Amino acid sequence: MAKASEKYEVMYIVNPNFTEEEYAAVVEKFKGLVEANGTLEELEEMGKQKLAYEINYLSEGYRVLMKFTSGPELPAELDRILGITDGILRRLIVTRPE
Repeated sequence: MAKASEKYEVMYIVNPNFTEEEYAAVVEKFKGLVEANGTLEELEEMGKQKLAYEINYLSEGYRVLMKFTSGPELPAELDRILGITDGILRRLIVTRPE
C-alpha cells in the first residue's frame, strides 16, 4: 500500500538572463503550486551559479531548491509543469530519505 505522503526535493535551474521580476514570478509560481497541493518545508534561492557544463549555450543558471511533503501525484504534475515553463533549463525531483 502506498504511503499517504512522502518527502521530496526539487531543484530547478532558470535562465540566467531573466530579470529579478521574472525570477520572482517563476519561484512564486512553483512555491504556490507546492503549497496548494502539499507542505513546503524549505525554499532556497541559490542565485546565479556557474554550471558544470553549458545548457543551451548558457554557462550560468539561477538555481532554486525546494523541499516539500506531498502525495505521489504532485511530483509528477510539478515535473510536467516545470517541463513546459519557458526559462526552465533543467529540473530534478527526488524522494528524500526519511
